[in-house]
Amino acid sequence: MSERPFGTWQSRLSAAAVARGAGRFFGGVWLGDPLRWLEYRADEGGRGVIVEDSPDGPLDLTPAGFNVRTRVHEMGGAACWFDCDGGAFCSSFADGRLHVQRGRDFDPEPITPLPERPHALRYGDGVVTPSGVVICVRESHDTRAVTNELVAIPADGSEEPRAVDSASDFVASPRIDPSGTRIAWLRWNFPQMPWDGTELWAGTLEPDGTISDAALVAGGARESIFQPQWDSGGALYFCSDRSGWWNLERITADGRRDELTALRDAEVGYPAWVLGMRRYALLGDERIACVVSRRASDSLWVRAADGALEPLEGEWTSIDPTTLDARGGTVAFAAAAPGTALTLVLATVNGGPARSVRATLEQALESDAISRPRPIDFETRDGARAHAFFYPPSGGAAPAGERPPLRVICHGGPTAHSSPALKLGVQYFTQRGIGVVDVNYRGSSGFGRDYRRALEGRWGEIDWRDCVDAARHLADTGAADPARTWVQGGSAGGYVVTCSLTFEPEAFAAGVSLYGVADAEGLARDTHKFESRYLDSLVGPYPECADLYRARSPVNFPDALARPMLLLQGLDDEIVPPSQSEAMAAALAHKGVPHAYLTFEGEGHGFRNAATIARALESELYFVSRIFGFEPADAIEPFAISGLEG
Repeated sequence: MSERPFGTWQSRLSAAAVARGAGRFFGGVWLGDPLRWLEYRADEGGRGVIVEDSPDGPLDLTPAGFNVRTRVHEMGGAACWFDCDGGAFCSSFADGRLHVQRGRDFDPEPITPLPERPHALRYGDGVVTPSGVVICVRESHDTRAVTNELVAIPADGSEEPRAVDSASDFVASPRIDPSGTRIAWLRWNFPQMPWDGTELWAGTLEPDGTISDAALVAGGARESIFQPQWDSGGALYFCSDRSGWWNLERITADGRRDELTALRDAEVGYPAWVLGMRRYALLGDERIACVVSRRASDSLWVRAADGALEPLEGEWTSIDPTTLDARGGTVAFAAAAPGTALTLVLATVNGGPARSVRATLEQALESDAISRPRPIDFETRDGARAHAFFYPPSGGAAPAGERPPLRVICHGGPTAHSSPALKLGVQYFTQRGIGVVDVNYRGSSGFGRDYRRALEGRWGEIDWRDCVDAARHLADTGAADPARTWVQGGSAGGYVVTCSLTFEPEAFAAGVSLYGVADAEGLARDTHKFESRYLDSLVGPYPECADLYRARSPVNFPDALARPMLLLQGLDDEIVPPSQSEAMAAALAHKGVPHAYLTFEGEGHGFRNAATIARALESELYFVSRIFGFEPADAIEPFAISGLEG
């Protein structure tokens, strides 16, 4: 193997291949007859398609041109569900209307009225009653306010939707029992987010979808309830974090509340950023399949009728939180592992080989070129402990004594986490001789409630410092070149980028922000309803704490900027508007700091189009290569970097 400087290694994994693979992901799985799933495809502009498993391979159920996606909460999720006859109820991304499709040979037909404006009415996260009524979440946007409520809709569209619960700021997860006579759902109110505190309600479901005798049965302002589900005996299951960790619980038909998993170093639940998330599935014989996340690494377990937890064999370390479903002794889920990209899998809890149904990666990667994640714990500057996964360069050789560049990833959320698995965007850099560290800074999920809540009141203070400390830890051990280390993140991760390069500009040599926050005060005034009070807990109530917001807004300190920055922004972003990146670009220009601002029409919060995903990757590599002075092996379309000589 010939030696080449770090950053200049050749790789067969192109940005286009990464975009095709990383841009294909799942939005739901239904283990019926046949198996069906919802997948999103970057090579079709991010279009959502319902797919059926068949002896001849996957078959598209959704006709060409129809995009199954919802904009409820802007984040979406649960854009499709089925009735007992296999009819697919799905949201159209074109106008927000709810449609029903009765089979592969039929087109989707709308069952809700055409709104006055596209997406003025949005639907998601539904179920169909035995009497033929759809119960789902509706989000209404008028000129004055945004309202969220549960509505009942005849499955044939013969009547307009009728509100059946409008008593809270948010609703989610309507679930009916097998008899069709009981319903449970979640409510929460400002300023809570669903991982802060939610209420589990239950009531009697009338044949027309009306709910009577509704009562609060669990949860509250400081207890997060996740994923309600009924069993055939009338017991109501859900996850609760009242123990400090999301554990599986049950309220029996006679009203007794039992903790079923009692984990104290791992958890079953997940922050509900999108609708319809699933982390457990009832197997129908008093056994339960559940995803257990320990230190942000996932594994699949089965809880036996006697309470014993047994792991299922498998290499999976990251299980998609929207996909777990079960039927009898079979489970379906989408998962990734350190050596395997995201794959839709069928497995049996009674043993036997699993079957890969759908792989997101079209080309196989050479095993010796795959960088495997190494968990690291490191001490932060204030004496706490934080966590990360380090991916060293792999697949090439560099001259002796040279240290590799380092890409520091800050995940979004910030209440999310990064799991140890084969991520194509990471491999794109490691296979070119660049190390990557994926940081689960304090505030991340997957480490228990206390770690998740450590960011309360300290957003823009400890998150970016943890990322700086992770990079310094690797530099101190000789694993990275501190002079060629940059920080990269999207959304809240982009805020980490702008904060670190403003408040500690010597920490990183450059930064790359994707649709990132630069003005915390501006975000508090101008974002969508779902997150409009999120910063109450992360920073403080606004406008009472306006001074604190200004102090944590990098855009207010242009004179501190000194490090080059690349800004990437979707022009249709309703969550972090383009004005945030525009303000940072103006501040960089004012100071004369090298920078580039690239925008993408038709992209919102999170890039979905394959061409955009590929361009973003190549642009990042091109940008840092110009800043750090190395020549990538790839032929990349150049762009102007303002303020950079030569």
